[in-house]
Amino acid sequence: MKTECRKCKVGAKTGNEGRNQSNTDHTDQNDQSGKDTMKILIVSGFLGAGKTTFIQAMTDITGRDFAVYENEYAGAGIDTKRLEENPELSVWESTENCVCCSGKADFAEAVLTISNSIDPEYLIVEPTGVAKLSNILENIKKIQYERITLLKPVSIIDFTNYHNGKVLYPDISEDQVRTASVIVFSKTENALPEELEALQKEIRKLNPDAEFVTGPYEDLGKDWFMRVLENRLDQEPVNDTSSGSPASQETSDGQAGNDPGAPETSLPESITLVSASLPSPTHLIGLLDMIVFGQFGDIVRAKGSIPCGKEWIRFDLVGGSWIMTGDAPCEKAECVFIGKNISGKEIRSILRENMIRL
Repeated sequence: MKTECRKCKVGAKTGNEGRNQSNTDHTDQNDQSGKDTMKILIVSGFLGAGKTTFIQAMTDITGRDFAVYENEYAGAGIDTKRLEENPELSVWESTENCVCCSGKADFAEAVLTISNSIDPEYLIVEPTGVAKLSNILENIKKIQYERITLLKPVSIIDFTNYHNGKVLYPDISEDQVRTASVIVFSKTENALPEELEALQKEIRKLNPDAEFVTGPYEDLGKDWFMRVLENRLDQEPVNDTSSGSPASQETSDGQAGNDPGAPETSLPESITLVSASLPSPTHLIGLLDMIVFGQFGDIVRAKGSIPCGKEWIRFDLVGGSWIMTGDAPCEKAECVFIGKNISGKEIRSILRENMIRL
């Protein structure tokens, strides 16, 4: 099933007032001499790589003035809710479009609106895990002017799931690696030094010029994060994401392709369940195990927060592993499943609630 992107739905969640208030009407871009520059950092990475966790750590360690543009794949803004738990963040969300393809115009409009309204020191863009980083960079470059500075982008690489994503969506995975200036490994707690070295060597073949972080980024300290937040992206062409072929061309729906005759990228399906519930945490464990064993299709990512009997449980599944934690009761229970050939009817029969297929 091909995923269709619908019109962008952007809402401002103002955790702070920004440094310089201004009218939300579009201000003349040439009359901005009294304002500071808004720096834009894109934090890319495949589904479940840990982009939101990285942004939270950067916020806690640096204490800087951030606004976050969150582009979730599927209709539930689950990661957005996590970011909103920090009252110092202004979070803008888009859950019904893809900022690298048919939602490009809405994304560009949102960036200018954020610049002219809340005017943060930094705008952190967290695209969906199946977005091409090169497309997003080119989109921002089209609206870049003296008040918008594009920083060197970061890609988060899930050590435990990189090869799975590379097999399922090779062009997306390769683009996120080739285009990044900083590559940060996540989920390395149980990795052996020789395993980290081997993966770094493999990825460096695609991007020899990138800075690599293979250890816990939380230990790098404020100085490292501040350097990331000050490294301006030179006005050069974005890395060519093709493999020995001419520069990638844009297909009719805005996706990057290696040539006009190449097959179109098949994006994942997503199923969002609203007001879902289970009788107990044990039932949720059983459901997650069945997903890992492929009983409901090739699900590469699942997340949500639902009531399980008398408890609320937040779960997060990436590839072949999952975690569950207790959660505070929410206004509504939501969960999302992303992958290919998903058996939505079977999942709904277990969770017993309404399904929205996007």
